[in-house]
Amino acid sequence: MKKYVFVIAMMGLALQGYSQQAAKGKVVYDKVCIACHQATGMGIPGAFPPLAKSDYLNKDVNRAIKGVVKGLTGPITVNGKKFNGAMPAQTTLTDQQIADAFTYVYASWGNNKTVVTPAMVKAQRK
Repeated sequence: MKKYVFVIAMMGLALQGYSQQAAKGKVVYDKVCIACHQATGMGIPGAFPPLAKSDYLNKDVNRAIKGVVKGLTGPITVNGKKFNGAMPAQTTLTDQQIADAFTYVYASWGNNKTVVTPAMVKAQRK
């Protein structure tokens, strides 16, 4: 019985940490990302791709992180629609801020709940 109580308590702490990271990420998203990707994560049709239910994001988290830390130009396909624009590298954000913003995006709008860590972001800066 004690073992189950411990496991449940640890799960609660993990979820609390996850929700705190996502809450911090929403603050970053609202300052940096919202203008192009919108409050709903739906982007702007023909100009900026959606982050909501995004097959592009959900398929490869490292590719998504790399696009933010190094910038992204050229054609991409998101949810079956082509986009050919540019996203500048987010050089003013820390690894923690980028990780938090991604965790918020992955926790929102039907995405796959991936938790992004600062170490994952740092690895894509190389």
